[in-house]
Amino acid sequence: MRQFATLYAALDASTATTAKVDALKCYFAVASPSDAAWAVYFLAGGKPRQVVPTGVLRALACGCAGIDDWLFEECYQAVGDLAETIAHVLPPPLRRSDVGLAIWIEQRLLALRDETPETQAVRIAGYWDELEADERFLLTKLIGGGFRVGVSKLLVQRALAQWAGLDAKVVAQRMMGYTDKTSRPDAASFARLVSADAAPGRDAGQPYPFFLAHPVDVPLADFDTLLGSPSDWLVEWKYDGIRAQVVRRAGQVWIWSRGEELVTDRFPEVVAMAQAWPDGTVLDGEILVWLPGTDRPAPFNLLQQRIGRKNLTRKILAEVPVTFMAYDLLEQVGVDWREAAQHLRRAALETLALDAPALRLSPLLNGSWPELAALREQSRGRGVEGFMLKHRDVHYGSGRRKQAGAVAGAKSLAWWKWKVDPLSADAVLIYAQAGHGRRAGVYTDYTFAVWNRTPRDAAEALAVVDAIAARQPPQPDGLQLVAFAKAYGGLSDEEFKAVDRAIRQTTLEKFGPVRSVKPTMVFELGFEGLNLSARHKSGIAVRFPRMLRIRGDKPLHEADTLDTLRALMSPGEPADERDTHDPND
Repeated sequence: MRQFATLYAALDASTATTAKVDALKCYFAVASPSDAAWAVYFLAGGKPRQVVPTGVLRALACGCAGIDDWLFEECYQAVGDLAETIAHVLPPPLRRSDVGLAIWIEQRLLALRDETPETQAVRIAGYWDELEADERFLLTKLIGGGFRVGVSKLLVQRALAQWAGLDAKVVAQRMMGYTDKTSRPDAASFARLVSADAAPGRDAGQPYPFFLAHPVDVPLADFDTLLGSPSDWLVEWKYDGIRAQVVRRAGQVWIWSRGEELVTDRFPEVVAMAQAWPDGTVLDGEILVWLPGTDRPAPFNLLQQRIGRKNLTRKILAEVPVTFMAYDLLEQVGVDWREAAQHLRRAALETLALDAPALRLSPLLNGSWPELAALREQSRGRGVEGFMLKHRDVHYGSGRRKQAGAVAGAKSLAWWKWKVDPLSADAVLIYAQAGHGRRAGVYTDYTFAVWNRTPRDAAEALAVVDAIAARQPPQPDGLQLVAFAKAYGGLSDEEFKAVDRAIRQTTLEKFGPVRSVKPTMVFELGFEGLNLSARHKSGIAVRFPRMLRIRGDKPLHEADTLDTLRALMSPGEPADERDTHDPND
């Protein structure tokens, strides 16, 4: 644990890429293969399963430190991170431990899951007592399932490749599926990652690294100059589903999400479809809900209902049927096609579809840039998010390539996503909570509301604000502000600081870490979609809400209403059964 804590501190202390890579290489040089295997797992995005609830950890820390909960809460509000707070309040350790990361995970933390709460408390208190503050911090993060650090998977792959003397693409391929929740890192798996053997052996179901796209961030008038002719690009609809690779090898089928989660058992329809493909086939595409007799995919929230079910009953399979929309061929008859040009991979995919009639292909679109822009405006009515632009000669890369210079028709432009503008509404800030990490102590997480109806005038809206400030309950049939969304992204650091000052000046009440504020500020919120929801007081669920700007120019009585939000919904939008505040793009 000591070596891993030293690595974490080095990674957390620097923003320089080369410094992070050097720190990782130094760690790999001294860590045991089993410890390095777990370090790669966590640093590359593997999620430790929560062993003990955070409330139990908090109570145990108070007991070990001999402090009251109110004092712990004050410390937590100042620090902004539970694990860091616990590391600070605990007394110094009475002994030291040199146990490695793998033993900590495999023999200690995983074993805690099967113990009684009383035994868990005794053991965790003992573990804390043999670690310094930085090690306690990491241990508590791992116990609580909240480990994260400012290192990307690509950076980990780069460091591994440099340390082992390998091509980073080789390491990226070997790491596919490494962080799946069913995997168990060990010395053997780490040895395969860094093996000098060109083919160290892999599971038949291993996918390829996903190729990702950049958003288009240039005006339409510049497309001809920056992108060249539309004939140089394969233009497809951007579907709003689950990005997936379907692997057909060794007589079996595996389905991997973009997050490298193995989801085969959730989509038996796709498995049945893929069984008809030739062995040695890997396709990239999108899993969508597509109801029989319809000409467009169903909204994403219906797919969320499907993936949120642990048991796929006959009823859910019938009501929420899925299909696979293929748009790229990565492997054919066991041969890796990723280095072939985009248009050649597309031709091979179309040939495959001739012998697999159940396979849906993403249609190609033609026209000038202005004609395509006009067609793009129909996206929401077609149940899509806009366009994907793929240069006809580009290879299938790994991850998201850096944007090269604006060179007409440059292959380096690779893939672009030309999405429609987000839906938006003007809403009023009513609650705030402090952020975490570098935003600890600054109020950055906000709850927003809209009016239940349009105010008659500014005076009526002001009367509601005054009633809120006086702690008067809302009138059931009167004008009200109704909470409908939470957002914590979209503003600059300076804007967050300015809003933080306003929040502190207008706070009405405190509910633990949350402050209710006097409604004084209007924000423009953007979001990908809206749908009806019985889970929310507003009756509306919002997908991927974020702040677009502060509307200092807009008075409170001109903020939007619930009717405004309902008008933004697509006709026939199904009700939602899940909370869709979290992004899933």
